[in-house]
Amino acid sequence: MTEEITYIDVKTLHNFMQDVFTGIGVPKEDAKICSDILISSDLRGIESHGVQRLKMYYDRVLGGIQKATTDFEIIKEAETTALVDAGHGMGHVVAYHGMNLAMKKAKKFGTGAVAVRNSTHYGIAGYYALMAIQEGMIGLTLTNARPSIAPTFGVEPMLGTNPLTIGCPTDEEFPFLIDCATSITQRGKIEVLARTKTPTPEGWVIDESGDKSTDTVSILNQLMNGTAALLPLGGAGEILGGHKGYGYGTAVEILAAALTGGSFMKDLTLQKGYKLGHFFLAINIESFLPLETFKKIAGDIVRELRNSKKEPGQTRIFTAGEKEYEMEIERRKTGIPVNSSILQDLLVMQKDLDLTGYTFQ
Repeated sequence: MTEEITYIDVKTLHNFMQDVFTGIGVPKEDAKICSDILISSDLRGIESHGVQRLKMYYDRVLGGIQKATTDFEIIKEAETTALVDAGHGMGHVVAYHGMNLAMKKAKKFGTGAVAVRNSTHYGIAGYYALMAIQEGMIGLTLTNARPSIAPTFGVEPMLGTNPLTIGCPTDEEFPFLIDCATSITQRGKIEVLARTKTPTPEGWVIDESGDKSTDTVSILNQLMNGTAALLPLGGAGEILGGHKGYGYGTAVEILAAALTGGSFMKDLTLQKGYKLGHFFLAINIESFLPLETFKKIAGDIVRELRNSKKEPGQTRIFTAGEKEYEMEIERRKTGIPVNSSILQDLLVMQKDLDLTGYTFQ
């Protein structure tokens, strides 16, 4: 059975999301930031963090789980560093301003590092690295998240998906940008599979008995009640390097929580309000060498990788950020694909907020 897909014009979907955010009390300027980040995710083909997430934010704000307005309180600051308290507002907004502050410091002092506590889900991590890239800088960001990943040789969800994202400009039309979790997958991708009634690939999830389930609906229920966990990059055990993904996920947790004096692991729950931690680093390339020199060398590196000998049967080798760049070009022409489940969510929000003038065809 083929899933029914509706393609929505990029501008229409962006404007609708912005109206939804303002409709639940998010200030207009902040609503634009949130919508920019969500539409960027869909454009780049990362459906797990795009419009699919809109209803989640809608429910959380209306349910009092997070605030519609966002404070950006600087707790401690030095020339190249800052610690910020987000006041449990919109994660996208505090992250946007956090990376801007890191870049401001980097322009003056060469590097800028900003740590954030008491925040909420901030969407696609790559957006913030791209902010730095557009200013001729290297950008790095990470965040912790609610427990869903089992440690190597464990079955209990302890760490979040904890993305570690870094990007830099090149002399090509697109940058190098690695934006991924330190787990094999994220809960959002399993939610996408559930919406399309698709089995979860074996090896993504482990239950408390050590079994590798593929029943997506059952997996989501088990993840919610803590009887199953996602696996770190490399999978179960150490043979394929699962301990490496586990180690990187732990490093993210330390930077997001220990460095901020914030909450971590089992304290990042719905009942306790999540209170996530983020970290942003901007490196001003011009503080080391001319930007064009860096971009040429970075470009040479990715070109040599792509031009290396290919596996039999393969026609292309990709470098990080290339597929997303090509996807954005395509989706700006075709629109954003939305399945019937997400479309129903949009119609519910449209009706509840009385947002006239939108027809999703």
